[in-house]
Amino acid sequence: MTLHEAILYEKMKNKRVKCNLCARRCLINDGAKGFCLVRKNENGVLNSLVYGKAVSAAVDPIGKKPLSHFNPGALVLSVAASGCNFRCKFCDNWMISQDQKISGKNFRPDEVVKAARENNCLGISYTYTEPTVFIEYVYDIAKLAHQVGFFNTFVTNGYLTPEAVKTIAPFIDAATVDFKGGGDPDFYKNYAAVPTVEPIYEALKEFRRNNVHVEITNLVIPKIGDSMSRIREMATWIKEILGSDTPFHLLRFHPDYKMTTTSGTNVEIMEKAYMTARNVGLNYVYLGNLTGHPAENTYCPKCNEPLIKRHSYEITRWNLTKDMQCPVCDHKIPIIGKLHQTGGRYPYALF
Repeated sequence: MTLHEAILYEKMKNKRVKCNLCARRCLINDGAKGFCLVRKNENGVLNSLVYGKAVSAAVDPIGKKPLSHFNPGALVLSVAASGCNFRCKFCDNWMISQDQKISGKNFRPDEVVKAARENNCLGISYTYTEPTVFIEYVYDIAKLAHQVGFFNTFVTNGYLTPEAVKTIAPFIDAATVDFKGGGDPDFYKNYAAVPTVEPIYEALKEFRRNNVHVEITNLVIPKIGDSMSRIREMATWIKEILGSDTPFHLLRFHPDYKMTTTSGTNVEIMEKAYMTARNVGLNYVYLGNLTGHPAENTYCPKCNEPLIKRHSYEITRWNLTKDMQCPVCDHKIPIIGKLHQTGGRYPYALF
């Protein structure tokens, strides 16, 4: 087991510690672990148990994160360590996020960056589990990645403190913040063991204040998490606080973990959610987990010209000028970076 002293914690009386990494701000007794299962109080010192210990590593297209407006077509090295600060009953990575044991392979920060270079990646993505809970590992990899010219992306449930955002933001270029069930507080309590959703919104504002490119996802779950009024409220918040050009990805639910008897989301519901968000005034709404659907594509918000056509993670048509403008009406499309053409079949796992 790898021990590495944690950041963002306070020492309390009687060898207790207070973790200030995620919004739970766990008070942890000597010898105990935090809710995430991967941060442990050892004699009044809070340690990360997963530093340098990757449970998964793979080469992914950036569209899988999903990021549609950031370095489109680029490959990223995705890396994860064990642990999570949520208990989602529908988690599709529950084997590594909810494991009571610390597992993984020793994978030093410099080795991560080296693997990214050797596999023709342009950046590194911290994903699959919740990267907040292995922030020390993220920080050291991301800092080294920037030094050699790579970008970093952070795929998160958003349940981190403003202090945590400020700590990693200088080295994070883009963040995908994953909502579930339209942000319904009762849904979060009942299906993810999350007491309040407000910290997610505060973290989003902090990411934006720190000039991190943000894209939002929302998992649409039949009956218990497909409220159109909730989706409308979320889309309205995104428009008013983050801006109407913020990409919003509505993801179709598929059965997994403790919710295998719940059916996948009806396509009609997904399309209704799409139109609900569009009608609020968001310019770039996407449907995910619906391969081949027209709502995977990017359209010009001014003239509706198809600009980027996609098939799952693959870009099949690129119809933008070199200045990222619509070729029909010259409307500027807010995409960071350029189109990257990559050959081969992706994603593929390193381990």
